Amino acid sequence: MREISSALVADAVARLCIEANIVLPKDVRDCIALREREEPWAPAREILGRIAENYAVAERERLPICQDTGLACVFLEIGQEVHISGSLEDAVNEGVRRGYREGFLRKSAVRDPLDRVNTGDNTPAMIYYEIVPGDALKITVAPKGFGSENMSQIKMLRPSDGVEGVKAFVLKAVEEAGPNPCPPIIVGVGIGGTFDKAALLAKKALLRETGAPSPNPFYARLEHELLEEINALGIGPQGFGGRSTALAVSIETMPTHIAGLPVAVNINCHVARHRTEVL
Repeated sequence: MREISSALVADAVARLCIEANIVLPKDVRDCIALREREEPWAPAREILGRIAENYAVAERERLPICQDTGLACVFLEIGQEVHISGSLEDAVNEGVRRGYREGFLRKSAVRDPLDRVNTGDNTPAMIYYEIVPGDALKITVAPKGFGSENMSQIKMLRPSDGVEGVKAFVLKAVEEAGPNPCPPIIVGVGIGGTFDKAALLAKKALLRETGAPSPNPFYARLEHELLEEINALGIGPQGFGGRSTALAVSIETMPTHIAGLPVAVNINCHVARHRTEVL
C-alpha cells in the first residue's frame, strides 16, 4: 500500500487549475490550425486566426484563455493500492481554492442553484472518482465554462431509434446550440448506461485527445460521419459561417438496458481545457 499526502493532492490540483486555464493543449491547437488551413470561407479563416492569436497571447502573458474560467471538473483515477492521508475531497477543494486565487481566475461557483450566492473561491469542485489497478493517483482538471455547458442535452431514445436516431439527436443539439457555445466546438457524446451514466460518458469523451478516433471502428466511422454533417450545417467559427463548426466528435459507450438507448451530448467550446498530473 502506497501512501499519498493530501497536501500533495492540493498542490497538484492548484497547479492544474492555473495551467489548464492558461495553456491550451497541443492537440486542440493542432486541430484549430488544421481547420484554419482547410477552411474555404475567408471570414471563418480570420476568426480561426484570431482564436489562435488569443491562446498564444494567453500563454505568453500568463493570462486566462477565456474570461469564463469555469467550474473545476476534477477527474480522479485512484489506484486500489493507494491510501490518501487526510480527506481527498477536502484536498481537491483546497487545491481549487488556491489555484483560482493564486491564478487570478474568475470565481463562478454559487452555493445554491436558486439563491445564487457566489461561494467566493470557485468551490466546490465537481469531482469524479474511479478506482483503477495500481498504486498511482491520476488527477485531471478540466475547467468547464457554461456558455457551452448550457447547450448540452440528454435524451432517452427508444432502442428502435437506432443509429439514425442517435445521429439526428446529436445534430439537433448542435444546430439548436448555434453560435452560443463559441464554435468551433468539440462534441462529446455518451451512449448507453443509464440517464446519469450517459451524461458522464459524454463529459469524459471531451477528455480524449482532440481528433483521435474511437478505438472501435464502428464508432470511429460514426464520429467521422457526425463531424462531416455538423460542419455542413454552416454555423462556422463564432457563428460567422463556414465549414469549421466543430473540431471533433468523440463518442464513449457502455452497456445499457434492453429497453433503453440513453444518449447525451456534452458540448465544449474551442477552449477545451484539460490538464493531467500523476502522483
